[in-house]
Amino acid sequence: MLYYLFEYLEQEFQFPGASLFGFTTFRAAVAIILSLLISVVFGKRIIKFLQKKQVGETIRDLGLEGQVEKAGTPTMGGIIIIMATVIPVLLVAKLENIYVILLLITTVWMGTIGFIDDYIKKFKNDKEGLKGRFKILGQVGLGIIVGATLYFNNDVTMREKLPEAQQQILLEENPRIEAGKLFEKEEKSLKTTIPFVKNNEFDYENLVTWISPSLKPYAWIVFILVVIFIITAVSNGANLTDGIDGLAAGSSAIIVLTLGIFAFVSGNIIFSEYLNIMFIPRVEEITIYIAAFVGALVGFLWYNTYPAQVFMGDTGSLTIGGIIAVIAIAVRKEWLIPVLCGIFLAENLSVVLQVSYFKYTRKKYGEGRRIFKMSPLHHHYQKLGYHESKIVTRFWIVGIFLAILAIVTLKIR
Repeated sequence: MLYYLFEYLEQEFQFPGASLFGFTTFRAAVAIILSLLISVVFGKRIIKFLQKKQVGETIRDLGLEGQVEKAGTPTMGGIIIIMATVIPVLLVAKLENIYVILLLITTVWMGTIGFIDDYIKKFKNDKEGLKGRFKILGQVGLGIIVGATLYFNNDVTMREKLPEAQQQILLEENPRIEAGKLFEKEEKSLKTTIPFVKNNEFDYENLVTWISPSLKPYAWIVFILVVIFIITAVSNGANLTDGIDGLAAGSSAIIVLTLGIFAFVSGNIIFSEYLNIMFIPRVEEITIYIAAFVGALVGFLWYNTYPAQVFMGDTGSLTIGGIIAVIAIAVRKEWLIPVLCGIFLAENLSVVLQVSYFKYTRKKYGEGRRIFKMSPLHHHYQKLGYHESKIVTRFWIVGIFLAILAIVTLKIR
């Protein structure tokens, strides 16, 4: 809204400083400052409101140190993250941008699923919350919306570089040619990026055209299935990671900030040309959303670090995972998720391995055995005697390392 106001002031009245809102970097800075202020200032009021309504966490006795003290801590704090993200975006982003629209839909959609889950747990006294099949149905529904939009919407395009021979001719004719002239026209594409390999572009159409070229028109079905899988996996991974104070919010902030770098360079024609990566028109506007989201996560950490004054609940964790998945898909970096979201992956795998091995050994030996002392993985380290603040800090360090590894894929192939 402020973007359109200042655009009008600049065009009609040449208002001093109004042109700053035309710069993505400036609006991103405004977004992160606003989200930090909203999450820190209003977060305290929301926590008091949750306490007043007695929306406290019910703790199962798992024999973990410091677990009993957490009972009664307000949950559903994901409302803080959602509010502190959406308000700055509505104020400073270009609201007609298809990527911003998709992320707003994702936030509201996943936030609603998480809110219903938390509501059932707290107000209906049902520890199971929303049935798993309904959660999956919601994630599948979002995957269909996101996948179909990214395939069919005319504003979702990419521009590839001209062949080197044509580039050389253009540069010889005009050595000072603009970077954009080295790219072909915008076109619809299902291409994505495979990390760590040379000529690292992969087209989802290849998954069906190898059977028969006539199947090319149906490649969107495969793409949507991939989107559904990614959204479901990442959102569930974030949900499992939210088990000790500050772990999910801090790890997510690192992941999202890294995706912000990818969004900025992929949407900037000069940087994408220099780095020899896909140029995705209009995707740079995601940077505004990411800035607001990072500010909201960091502001939430003010109250969520040990000892936590509030938990995000499924309202926050499912929303965080959904947003991360959609951003990664939009900037064509979804194949980088196993690296960038390595913490989520480890948490997911620890649960899958633990359950699978327990069932296997119970069937084979008559007694279930465990790989980890407890799953998800962070509880395993708690059982080993590590303090949760140390576990969280070390997981953050691993997350930073993985983020750096993800960033270097821009040049290392």
